[in-house]
Amino acid sequence: MGRIISIDYGTKRTGIAVTDILRIVPGGLTTVATCSLAAFLDDYFKKEPVDVIVVGSPVNMDGSDSENMRHVRPFVEALRKKYPDKEIVMYDERFTSVMAQRTILEAGIRKMARRNKALVDEVSATIILQSYMDSKMKL
Repeated sequence: MGRIISIDYGTKRTGIAVTDILRIVPGGLTTVATCSLAAFLDDYFKKEPVDVIVVGSPVNMDGSDSENMRHVRPFVEALRKKYPDKEIVMYDERFTSVMAQRTILEAGIRKMARRNKALVDEVSATIILQSYMDSKMKL
């Protein structure tokens, strides 16, 4: 059984989180420049077994597609073509940035570090992954 990786896709930066090999604990992995994302994933998949890729689905409060969805859908389709052996899941990412900022604040991270958008993206990816894992436990 391989890991589950989650991606909080952005036009500039992309947050990435991953589970341990037993799929018990999710954790932030990194934030990469989106222009380097494909190379990063290729390299990571060569080193680590990954079975599932969860991509945050950017939707508005009413469930309609957000502006960023026009970037996410082509990215997801490219993933499906490039990695047909992996399950690709789009998962609702509403509120993850707000939750990430609250989590960082509650963790006592200093003000300058809280302004680090890369940290927010990585924590957002972790929240997406945890939410996805929680939804699977309910089944």
